[in-house]
Amino acid sequence: MDLGFRQSQKMSQSLVMTPQLQQAIKLLQLSRLELAEAIQQEMNENPVLEEGTNEADNKNDVLETSQNEVEMEASKPEQDAATMTGDEGKAVEDFDWESYFESNRFALPPSSGSGGGSEDLPSFEATMTKKQSLADHLQWQLSVSDLSEQDREIAMGLISELDESGYLPADAVASVITEMNMPQERVDGVLRMIQDFDPVGVAARDLSECLMLQAIHLGHHDDLVAQIIKEFLPQVEKRNLPAVAKQLKISLEQVVTAVKIIETMEPRPGRLYSDQEPQYITPDIYVYKMGDEFTVVLNEDGLPRLKISRYYKDAVSGQGGAAKAYIQDKLRNAVWLIRSIHQRQRTIYKVMESILKFQRAFFEHGVSQLKPLILRQVADDIGMHESTVSRVTSNKYVHTPQGIFELKYFFNSSISSSDGSDDVASESVKNVIKKLVADEDGKRPLSDQRLVQLIKEKHQIDIARRTVAKYREMMGILSSAKRRQLY
Repeated sequence: MDLGFRQSQKMSQSLVMTPQLQQAIKLLQLSRLELAEAIQQEMNENPVLEEGTNEADNKNDVLETSQNEVEMEASKPEQDAATMTGDEGKAVEDFDWESYFESNRFALPPSSGSGGGSEDLPSFEATMTKKQSLADHLQWQLSVSDLSEQDREIAMGLISELDESGYLPADAVASVITEMNMPQERVDGVLRMIQDFDPVGVAARDLSECLMLQAIHLGHHDDLVAQIIKEFLPQVEKRNLPAVAKQLKISLEQVVTAVKIIETMEPRPGRLYSDQEPQYITPDIYVYKMGDEFTVVLNEDGLPRLKISRYYKDAVSGQGGAAKAYIQDKLRNAVWLIRSIHQRQRTIYKVMESILKFQRAFFEHGVSQLKPLILRQVADDIGMHESTVSRVTSNKYVHTPQGIFELKYFFNSSISSSDGSDDVASESVKNVIKKLVADEDGKRPLSDQRLVQLIKEKHQIDIARRTVAKYREMMGILSSAKRRQLY
């Protein structure tokens, strides 16, 4: 009997993933750009939603919440989106929409940007140009070359095989020969022609061939530079130039002179024509220091200002049957969207306030004072689930007195200190390694073991050599052998 009651109780408390709840969870994990795109898509699909303006006569139509209201609501006890049950979903179904519109006004925080005066300006998209790709650049050169139609097809086939760095896969020539049923001599001839195109070094099969194409272009057809490229690239990569000089029976100065020429070459000739555009970060939230206190401010710029269409609002009472049901469904979706966005903004605000409380020393003094922090600590502090905090910290950025950081940056594993004081955050240790390497003598770079010793001596942090190596690789720092400067 008791077991049956417990099972029934458990089933009644089970999660009901309504479409509205799914939407709230989805919006919570979107980046700022993705959120703006999602809002625009909803506005395109739901005629009830309109973008408001900054004009005062629209004030009563806009579902409006100010920045201060967001901050006040953030301090109220609130139900985590992931724990909403079916009863609340039913309550929404039975809601009196006419009374709702008369007594409530909610909205996205208005944009802090200036309004008006932009009607005559071209759209942002109209001012953009497409960056020329490597394939575009090569095809243009191909179009002005004196080639037969058949050779042009071979060339197009080879160009289509190039990767973003400008290299040709080792099996590309064989693939073109098979697919086009062409003799190898002809395909090889077309390839040599492409390798004469700009950028110099394009369509090489490996690094050695890429550098040799550039060496020939610079006039080093058959000299020391060419010999080092053909026979000693591994030793050059390891900075073992004395061994090269010994094997060639020449002076170290001669080797250094040749290597300096090689270092001016481009190992990835397609890089200048990469289709990948830089990603510009717009912070979701700002942390300012005012006197001795820090202030958290949501970034309201760029998010569309939403309102319910007056026409559809009035139509609720003027229609019946299927028409009224359709309008009510669209109104319900519109209000849920706005409420979900508010929930997202309030949650980001609360998480940032909690991070600020745990990591205040970082905001005061920088990365050296970053403390170990896990999701559960913040989740317990604001009364939400860890998964909610995890969603909020993904793809969200904060502007601080120390720079712009993703919210995930503030969550770190801990490393024990040797003097028994508080544990140190892993990001702080990475920063220590970066500074030690930056200050090292280039001719005698610090080994991983030496870094371990210095970190313990100067910062009282116990860390294993393999951990130093792991952090160094994560930051893109080469090994000591490859960092050694011989000139």
